[in-house]
Amino acid sequence: MTENFFQTFILLLLVTDPFGNVPLFAAALQPVAPARRPRIVVRECLIAFAVLLVFMFFGRPFLHALSLSEVSLRIAGSVILLMIAIRMVFPHPDGVLGKNEGGEPFIVPLAIPALAGPSALATVLLFSSETRGDVMIHVAALAAVVVVWLAVFLGADRLQRVLGTQVMTAFERLMGLILAAMSIEMLLGGIREFVKTL
Repeated sequence: MTENFFQTFILLLLVTDPFGNVPLFAAALQPVAPARRPRIVVRECLIAFAVLLVFMFFGRPFLHALSLSEVSLRIAGSVILLMIAIRMVFPHPDGVLGKNEGGEPFIVPLAIPALAGPSALATVLLFSSETRGDVMIHVAALAAVVVVWLAVFLGADRLQRVLGTQVMTAFERLMGLILAAMSIEMLLGGIREFVKTL
């Protein structure tokens, strides 16, 4: 049970990539008054948490309604994760999630897609389970990840000043490498499940 919790926690942490999103949050909150920034961070994190929670609980009915198998979702999710991981390792001028429009952020781009993006949604859909114990573990892991989000983004300005741009870039690339390995493992697992159905 503990191992399952930590695996889920680490996977969600890598997929949502809070440390890699620090520059995005810092840039999006730059035009906002410093006193208002913590409120926006908390609001955006809670919105992302709610979206991921909805997908986690209603993921299986959603798949059935669209006539999609969990195998196809696992393979599609792994491909998306791999693409994001590649952009983390080899930075793109527009960033991992594309360009960020100006103005005060609301839902887009911080809650969605920075935190609750396609890869995160695909990941939590895979967590849809019929056993109550698994669901509680996944919810607890997601809640723990939200705590990390809040800690990182509320201290984003300070974190960038202390660690510096080079350290943050190196850390993001390391997380991209780990995410790439996890996405390949997910892809291989999906292929194995598909082969069993032949």
